[in-house]
Amino acid sequence: MKRILLSLAGLTLLAVSPAPAQRKATIQNVPEIPFTSAPNFLKLPPGEYLGEAVAVATNSKGHVFVFHRSANNRLFEFDQTGKFVKEIGSGFLGFEFAHSVRVDKDDNIWTVDEGSNMVTKFSPEGRVLMVLGRRPLAVLGVLPVPPGPSKPAQKYEFCRPTDVGWDPQGNIFISDGYCNNRVVKYDKDGRFLAQAGSEKAGKGLGEFNLPHGLQVDGKGNVWVADRTNNRYQVLDNNLKPIREITNLGVGWTVCVSGGAHQYAFFSNSNPNGNMPGTWDITGEIYKAELDGTVLGKFGHPGKMAPGFQVVHMIDCRNPNEIIVGEIESWRVQKLILKPVAAGAAGTR
Repeated sequence: MKRILLSLAGLTLLAVSPAPAQRKATIQNVPEIPFTSAPNFLKLPPGEYLGEAVAVATNSKGHVFVFHRSANNRLFEFDQTGKFVKEIGSGFLGFEFAHSVRVDKDDNIWTVDEGSNMVTKFSPEGRVLMVLGRRPLAVLGVLPVPPGPSKPAQKYEFCRPTDVGWDPQGNIFISDGYCNNRVVKYDKDGRFLAQAGSEKAGKGLGEFNLPHGLQVDGKGNVWVADRTNNRYQVLDNNLKPIREITNLGVGWTVCVSGGAHQYAFFSNSNPNGNMPGTWDITGEIYKAELDGTVLGKFGHPGKMAPGFQVVHMIDCRNPNEIIVGEIESWRVQKLILKPVAAGAAGTR
């Protein structure tokens, strides 16, 4: 992302040129998956509102967690009926600019905060159990961004991280993110093990240009939404590249479902700001087998449900009941997918 400081009438302005975030998927003959939408299933307390619903997740009980950007970034928990349960981490130092929330096999809740550069593990009750990364020190003020190459990525520091996942052994994987362009592996206690990519953006296999989302499947393979490279990458458990997926548009986010038979879901989201023409070529979500066979797609851009307004994150614990968090409509939708005709699949 290009940043230029401009001076106007004594004011210093930060001009940010948007990163390219639109690409029509090239896959053809993909069947439509019919679905119904429940856009208002979450019941907020009186006087409370969702901000930008950038992150959603569910636990084993069906409770829904929404990490959203508001006047203060906040983490809400709802029960399986949509009833508000509690807020987690009110006033927490690690909440500055929400990006992801995930729930592990033990129902611990993990937040990834792009603004504080922190990944935090909360117990189901909301106690802080682990912190990875560190928030920039306020006493240092606004740190300047030097021209030229970024400083080398550090083992235990992040630069605008984006997502988190775990393998069956409990190892932790973090996509790190907007300015480190890497995926990092830690053991279950938070000790550094390995990384793929570096602070430098790259296009080769095992390199990244804004890894924007991450999930780990039951075999321990790591799925990465490599957004600015307009692809997804699959890595093995040691972060060695296996393959790339280049025909599904922009890699906004990826979700791997639970259960014995797992599926992958990919969001070719319409981008922030809805630049001219983007509604015509983006906005859909794809469902695929883990071998890459695309089974179908669903959804389209739209301000009103069942349209999508920037799908930033997907929860697919139940592959037939998808929950999506949207940035620009400040909304969470539950989508009930219906069967597709047997034998239907997309082709390149």
